[in-house]
Amino acid sequence: MSEPVRSSEPLVAAFREQYRDLAARIETVTASAEREALKREIIAYFKRVDAALVELGYVKEEIRQLVDRFKQMAAATDSASAPAFTGARPVVQQDHLGASTYIEKGWSLISLGDYAGAIQALGKALTLAPSEIQAQSLLGWAQMLHEDYDDALATFSKVLMKEPANSLARINVGYICLKKRIFGEAIEHLSKAIRLDNDRKATLYAHYYLGLVYLEREMYEDAVTFFQKTLQLGPNLIEAYYELGRANWFVEDRDAARQAWTDGFKANKFNPWGKRCKEMLDLVASGGEPPR
Repeated sequence: MSEPVRSSEPLVAAFREQYRDLAARIETVTASAEREALKREIIAYFKRVDAALVELGYVKEEIRQLVDRFKQMAAATDSASAPAFTGARPVVQQDHLGASTYIEKGWSLISLGDYAGAIQALGKALTLAPSEIQAQSLLGWAQMLHEDYDDALATFSKVLMKEPANSLARINVGYICLKKRIFGEAIEHLSKAIRLDNDRKATLYAHYYLGLVYLEREMYEDAVTFFQKTLQLGPNLIEAYYELGRANWFVEDRDAARQAWTDGFKANKFNPWGKRCKEMLDLVASGGEPPR
């Protein structure tokens, strides 16, 4: 029997040590009473490991919640937040190449915010299965969220060559073009996602990002139109209230701007963007100006 892999984690190391002890005793036990005692110890050992796995499962879920809370807290640090990750959890299937295992791992790592780890896992999946569209799509998400925009753009372009009607991939390309200030291409991709209208979240974000494109281009009336449509489609996208307020302010409709920020704060006082709406109300009340 090969030597078990040693672990630097104290809990795992302790379980490994117990395993080695029990395995060594199996080779030497002879008397019936000794065998019975060893049997009870193995059963107890199994139960301890099983209970630890259950507890670690709970901890893992709590970590996911912690990551979600962190993402929420960090969401308001940029006026153009990346699309919320919506990749469907892969169904792990046994394949002769083993690519599906790396795809599932990549999905999990993206969900946990470990984008670099996800890129590595999904790159391995594509080494094993170069034409796997799900791996390519997830890789694009990971690269985009890791702010490797050029790599993400190349990956999503491959996805769109195979699936031209993939609206989520298209709005991600639109978002990347917005971040790179390639506004013409951003408008093209986001407008096409709206015309396709085959994914509710993609349509929502397409309107929101178009609003941001026109805000960046100082075409404020167009920005107002797209932010208003965004809020019709998704009243819970609180950042749209914040941006609608800015757009209204810049077209000199100060009352509409204050109303948008008021609505955003009332919609969710605890959301980072809701708090920013309140900060903007306080700023303009004191004679300040919204950032351009």
